[in-house]
Amino acid sequence: MLEGQMEVTVDELRGLVSERAIQGETMLLNMGPQHPSTHGVLRLILELDGETIVNLVPDIGFLHTGIEKNMEAMTYEKALVMTDRMDYLNNLGSNLCYCLAVEKLVELDVPPRAQVVRVLLTELTRIASHLLWLGTHALDLAAMSVFLYTWREREILMDIFEMCSGQRMMTSYFRPGGLWRDIPQGFEGAVKQFLELFPERIREYESLLTENPIYIERTKGIGVISTEEALEIGLTGPILRATGLPFDMRKAQPYSSYEQFDFEVPIATNGDTYDRYIVRMEEMRQSLNIVRQALDRLPEGPFRSNNRKFVPPPRSELGHSMEAVIHHFKLWTEGFLAPKGAVYVPVESPRGVLGCYLVGDGGPKPRRVHFHAPSFANLQALPMLSRGHLVADVIAIISSLDPILGDSDR
Repeated sequence: MLEGQMEVTVDELRGLVSERAIQGETMLLNMGPQHPSTHGVLRLILELDGETIVNLVPDIGFLHTGIEKNMEAMTYEKALVMTDRMDYLNNLGSNLCYCLAVEKLVELDVPPRAQVVRVLLTELTRIASHLLWLGTHALDLAAMSVFLYTWREREILMDIFEMCSGQRMMTSYFRPGGLWRDIPQGFEGAVKQFLELFPERIREYESLLTENPIYIERTKGIGVISTEEALEIGLTGPILRATGLPFDMRKAQPYSSYEQFDFEVPIATNGDTYDRYIVRMEEMRQSLNIVRQALDRLPEGPFRSNNRKFVPPPRSELGHSMEAVIHHFKLWTEGFLAPKGAVYVPVESPRGVLGCYLVGDGGPKPRRVHFHAPSFANLQALPMLSRGHLVADVIAIISSLDPILGDSDR
């Protein structure tokens, strides 16, 4: 019987845990589904020999919201708002992935200005996501100060997102064909202030953790995985790059003008919890570099495609053009017709490769929407990473994977 559960049959356990557990030689323990270290609602079944992990079984599905099926019941434009609610720490990145899939399906152009703004805001979103990861990761290991400092900088980024979209998190700012609206007055100045401030703040975080003997003791050699093992499971993102493989979708298959930007792909060599921290810290520096380049080369011009078949008319036309009002009404009530066909578009989220598979059937609603979620794939590594470690190490290992359960449970 599991701690915290009424009854579990032997047949249900067989295949998940060892025969030693079934014979009562090891202990089965529930961790979760409300454990604070899980960064979402995740249940773990631990098989323990004393305090040593013999086996670990992740149990997901507690947050299942049916997002993909809900998107299939909406027009292409209206379905966009659902993407913010999957990986809610990479909301703009999820917007981008879906928009790219729609644009590929209907062959919709995106103006250069919109492409550069998309890159700029997606990289700020990556930094914001890594800041939340760093703060909660440190907090999981009892380092309270880092948590407070990262929240301080993250608030600046939330203000920038709110400046653009009116929302701090669920922005829905990217739209098929470009952006919801152009960047507002004061946006460039706010981003420049952040660029000047943040490099010193990264050094401040590192001064608290990188050479801290307690942090090193809790992370070095903990949750080690090799490149070969990571590829077999399908891991991507910082977890894979911490094993020494410089795979990044922004370099391997550039999208939204990333091929025009100069940046490095940070890697480490040991594949442990400590190296996953090192990779993410350097990724924030590289994202700053990309944002600086985007700000320097931000072109003038339209912020959204002029293809009126798929894009609503500018709001400025609605006050004096009946045709624009009719067009706007029909697009938002009926939607546009997308051709029959299937497309797949992958992007690099803060947690790894996020892909959108989109199927059109000639109507105004997608026939099928499916996302390849990095958190779902990365959680599969938990049993391998945890075996042989202590229960306390599981906390650090889960945190180092940076799972977002909304990303897994769709």
